[in-house]
Amino acid sequence: MKDLESYYRDTQHWSAGPHLFVADDLIWVFTPLNTPGVHSPSWNAISWGVEIVGDYDIELLSDGTRENAITAMAALHQLAILNPQSLHIHKEDPKTTHTFCPGKNIVKPDFIHWITERMEQNAATADSGGSGNET
Repeated sequence: MKDLESYYRDTQHWSAGPHLFVADDLIWVFTPLNTPGVHSPSWNAISWGVEIVGDYDIELLSDGTRENAITAMAALHQLAILNPQSLHIHKEDPKTTHTFCPGKNIVKPDFIHWITERMEQNAATADSGGSGNET
Protein backbone atom coordinates (compact mmCIF):
# COMPACT_ATOMS: atom_id res chain seq x y z
CA MET A 1 0.00 0.00 0.00
CA LYS A 2 2.91 2.35 0.68
CA ASP A 3 4.22 1.68 -2.85
CA LEU A 4 0.79 2.50 -4.29
CA GLU A 5 0.61 5.64 -2.17
CA SER A 6 3.98 6.73 -3.50
CA TYR A 7 2.99 5.90 -7.08
CA TYR A 8 -0.27 7.85 -6.94
CA ARG A 9 1.25 10.82 -5.08
CA ASP A 10 4.75 11.07 -6.58
CA THR A 11 4.42 9.59 -10.07
CA GLN A 12 0.83 10.32 -11.03
CA HIS A 13 0.61 13.49 -8.89
CA TRP A 14 -2.90 12.54 -7.78
CA SER A 15 -4.44 13.97 -4.62
CA ALA A 16 -5.77 10.56 -3.59
CA GLY A 17 -6.53 7.10 -4.98
CA PRO A 18 -9.37 4.61 -4.81
CA HIS A 19 -11.16 4.37 -1.49
CA LEU A 20 -10.80 0.63 -0.98
CA PHE A 21 -8.55 -2.14 -2.23
CA VAL A 22 -10.13 -5.57 -1.84
CA ALA A 23 -8.08 -8.78 -1.82
CA ASP A 24 -8.75 -12.32 -0.64
CA ASP A 25 -7.27 -11.70 2.80
CA LEU A 26 -8.04 -8.05 3.54
CA ILE A 27 -9.97 -4.90 2.68
CA TRP A 28 -7.64 -1.91 2.78
CA VAL A 29 -8.98 1.61 3.24
CA PHE A 30 -6.73 3.68 1.01
CA THR A 31 -8.54 7.01 0.74
CA PRO A 32 -10.89 8.07 3.55
CA LEU A 33 -14.50 7.33 2.66
CA ASN A 34 -15.58 10.86 3.55
CA THR A 35 -13.35 12.49 0.91
CA PRO A 36 -13.34 12.29 -2.89
CA GLY A 37 -11.06 9.65 -4.32
CA VAL A 38 -9.27 9.35 -7.62
CA HIS A 39 -10.42 6.23 -9.43
CA SER A 40 -12.60 6.97 -12.45
CA PRO A 41 -12.75 10.38 -14.15
CA SER A 42 -16.52 10.78 -14.39
CA TRP A 43 -17.24 9.49 -10.90
CA ASN A 44 -14.39 10.66 -8.66
CA ALA A 45 -16.51 13.28 -6.93
CA ILE A 46 -19.75 11.29 -6.72
CA SER A 47 -18.82 7.71 -5.86
CA TRP A 48 -16.50 5.50 -3.88
CA GLY A 49 -13.77 3.72 -5.79
CA VAL A 50 -13.42 0.03 -4.93
CA GLU A 51 -10.50 -1.75 -6.56
CA ILE A 52 -10.60 -5.54 -6.61
CA VAL A 53 -6.98 -6.71 -6.59
CA GLY A 54 -6.18 -8.91 -9.59
CA ASP A 55 -6.23 -9.07 -13.38
CA TYR A 56 -9.71 -10.33 -14.16
CA ASP A 57 -9.17 -10.56 -17.88
CA ILE A 58 -7.06 -13.65 -17.11
CA GLU A 59 -7.74 -14.53 -13.45
CA LEU A 60 -10.89 -15.96 -11.96
CA LEU A 61 -12.30 -14.25 -8.89
CA SER A 62 -11.33 -16.24 -5.79
CA ASP A 63 -13.94 -17.05 -3.16
CA GLY A 64 -12.14 -14.92 -0.56
CA THR A 65 -11.83 -11.89 -2.81
CA ARG A 66 -15.45 -12.26 -3.92
CA GLU A 67 -16.62 -12.46 -0.30
CA ASN A 68 -14.61 -9.41 0.76
CA ALA A 69 -15.77 -7.39 -2.26
CA ILE A 70 -19.42 -8.22 -1.59
CA THR A 71 -19.02 -7.40 2.10
CA ALA A 72 -17.43 -4.03 1.34
CA MET A 73 -19.83 -3.02 -1.41
CA ALA A 74 -22.95 -4.13 0.46
CA ALA A 75 -21.83 -2.12 3.49
CA LEU A 76 -21.23 0.99 1.35
CA HIS A 77 -24.59 0.64 -0.39
CA GLN A 78 -26.36 0.25 2.96
CA LEU A 79 -24.46 3.15 4.51
CA ALA A 80 -25.47 5.54 1.73
CA ILE A 81 -28.89 3.95 1.13
CA LEU A 82 -27.97 3.17 -2.48
CA ASN A 83 -29.66 0.73 -4.81
CA PRO A 84 -27.11 -1.80 -6.13
CA GLN A 85 -28.68 -1.36 -9.58
CA SER A 86 -26.91 2.04 -9.65
CA LEU A 87 -23.48 0.36 -9.50
CA HIS A 88 -21.01 1.64 -12.10
CA ILE A 89 -17.95 -0.26 -13.22
CA HIS A 90 -14.83 1.42 -14.53
CA LYS A 91 -15.22 0.52 -18.21
CA GLU A 92 -18.63 2.23 -18.27
CA ASP A 93 -17.05 5.61 -17.58
CA PRO A 94 -17.16 7.53 -20.87
CA LYS A 95 -14.02 9.45 -19.86
CA THR A 96 -11.83 6.48 -18.90
CA THR A 97 -8.99 4.93 -20.84
CA HIS A 98 -9.45 1.67 -18.88
CA THR A 99 -12.07 0.24 -21.20
CA PHE A 100 -11.32 -3.33 -20.10
CA CYS A 101 -11.60 -2.78 -16.34
CA PRO A 102 -12.53 -4.75 -14.26
CA GLY A 103 -12.02 -7.53 -16.82
CA LYS A 104 -14.17 -10.16 -18.48
CA ASN A 105 -14.26 -12.39 -15.38
CA ILE A 106 -16.06 -9.75 -13.28
CA VAL A 107 -19.71 -9.83 -14.29
CA LYS A 108 -21.66 -6.75 -13.21
CA PRO A 109 -25.13 -8.41 -12.98
CA ASP A 110 -23.63 -11.11 -10.73
CA PHE A 111 -22.18 -8.48 -8.39
CA ILE A 112 -25.46 -6.58 -8.28
CA HIS A 113 -27.23 -9.82 -7.36
CA TRP A 114 -24.67 -10.74 -4.69
CA ILE A 115 -24.69 -7.24 -3.17
CA THR A 116 -28.49 -7.20 -3.08
CA GLU A 117 -28.56 -10.63 -1.42
CA ARG A 118 -26.02 -9.55 1.20
CA MET A 119 -27.94 -6.37 1.94
CA GLU A 120 -31.11 -8.43 2.45
CA GLN A 121 -29.23 -10.82 4.75
CA ASN A 122 -27.80 -7.90 6.72
CA ALA A 123 -31.25 -6.33 7.07
CA ALA A 124 -32.78 -9.63 8.22
CA THR A 125 -30.02 -10.06 10.80
CA ALA A 126 -30.51 -6.48 12.05
CA ASP A 127 -34.30 -6.99 12.20
CA SER A 128 -33.85 -10.13 14.30
CA GLY A 129 -31.67 -8.16 16.71
CA GLY A 130 -28.69 -10.41 16.33
CA SER A 131 -25.38 -10.69 14.59
CA GLY A 132 -26.07 -14.15 13.28
CA ASN A 133 -23.21 -15.45 15.42
CA GLU A 134 -25.06 -16.34 18.60
CA THR A 135 -24.28 -19.62 20.30
